[in-house]
Amino acid sequence: MVGEQQLRSATEHLARARHEQSSLSLGNNLSAAKLSLDVLERRPRDVSAQRIYNFSVARVVEDVERANLQPWREPSNIACGQERFRLAAPRPVDAEHDPSRYDLLPIDTLKASGQFFKTRFSVGGIGAPLVAVGRSENRQFREQYKLRRIYAPATAIIRFSEQRARLEFVDPLNVERVTVGGRTFPLAIDLATPTATLIARERPERLGLSRMLNPQKFADTAGLTQLQPYDPARTPVVFVHGLQETPASWAPMVNSLRDDPWIRKNYQFWFYSYPSGYPYPYSAALFRRDLDGIKRLFPNHKRVVLIGHSMGGMICRLMVTDAGDKVWRAHFSTAPGQTPLSGGTRKMVEESLLFNHRPDVQRVIFIATPHRGSRFAAGWIGRIGSALVRTPRSFASIYASAKPLLIADPAASTLKRMPNSIDTLEPTIVSSNRSTSCRSRQTFPITRSLETVAGATHRIVRMASSRTGAPILMVRSRN
Repeated sequence: MVGEQQLRSATEHLARARHEQSSLSLGNNLSAAKLSLDVLERRPRDVSAQRIYNFSVARVVEDVERANLQPWREPSNIACGQERFRLAAPRPVDAEHDPSRYDLLPIDTLKASGQFFKTRFSVGGIGAPLVAVGRSENRQFREQYKLRRIYAPATAIIRFSEQRARLEFVDPLNVERVTVGGRTFPLAIDLATPTATLIARERPERLGLSRMLNPQKFADTAGLTQLQPYDPARTPVVFVHGLQETPASWAPMVNSLRDDPWIRKNYQFWFYSYPSGYPYPYSAALFRRDLDGIKRLFPNHKRVVLIGHSMGGMICRLMVTDAGDKVWRAHFSTAPGQTPLSGGTRKMVEESLLFNHRPDVQRVIFIATPHRGSRFAAGWIGRIGSALVRTPRSFASIYASAKPLLIADPAASTLKRMPNSIDTLEPTIVSSNRSTSCRSRQTFPITRSLETVAGATHRIVRMASSRTGAPILMVRSRN
């Protein structure tokens, strides 16, 4: 009976708080949180008490933001009728964990929907899930392999000791259970909405087609990025998108994987993005540079798992392929050291054509990857698409200087430019004025554990094109 009275009183405090200014509503919301937590101490499975507590904590966070309070720097005295609360918070351990650097958005005020968020992934528990949005951009995001602006998950809780209230922000990627009010509860977790907020505000999916048609204009969008703070105990999983795509296309899969507690505990998620108009061996060369950079920044990181979709799978394949100088010799009649190329041209061509497997890659998962090429790339659709892709100016000069040295091949389709991404996906064996084809690269040995996921009725990538000798999971699709 006492519990029901406390919950009714908490509800009344919340109703009053809705009509008050932030300085006054904060006291009512703290009172509601304290009353509901008192009930949870006696009845830890009381769903109504937990719902009221979580709602109250979310409103306290909003009030703190609106009143420009910083309890992590200086405690605040908050009045609610005859009650007085002393609101404090732990001091941030470093600048990155300083709450004043973020807009703290309660997730119960947000709605995630759209093509990337058809299913909601969250974990019920205690606390108010938040999206922490960086108030400024990170100028060193490239060097640190981070997002330009942070969109991070957090869960707020409030602990009470008499009239002392302690507001805390918990990292749901590292903590799954918390002790509040003398009881241990599962932590409320929402990892999907921060990603939805990022996509809604930054709109990366809008660049998919533009980056394919004009790769030079979007050259600065190529790079490897961490979706969460680096953790040496977790295995990095790197997602690589395909033609005309962006990292946004991976959101449903990342959300689904993060919904599994064991996966959350053991893996961290990164993505590699690139203008998909580039010939994919060049995109693979850029990927190697970033993997080298990650190795320098995090020298003890665990060996990575690569997941590549479509052309992204071809990029991943080159990370675990021993080609040596075979691709080079398919283009040039002389060994790399004896081929007279200038400095800039030589660097770009060597990085694209000379490669062996990377020891830092432990596994590759291919999804609908055209290992034997795509017939659409060679057909009229592919020819139209290829003609629309603009050749970067630097590629044109490199092609002009390298063309006299290329091996003539009467069987090759003639191009008067550097091949682009669509050209390099053709299944026919071409060299000379083209790149070595998907089919010829299939003969090079692969050195890592592989899995292939292929659609049995996929419109673009047929089963025959996806076969690598790796185990194949066939997914029937109406697409």
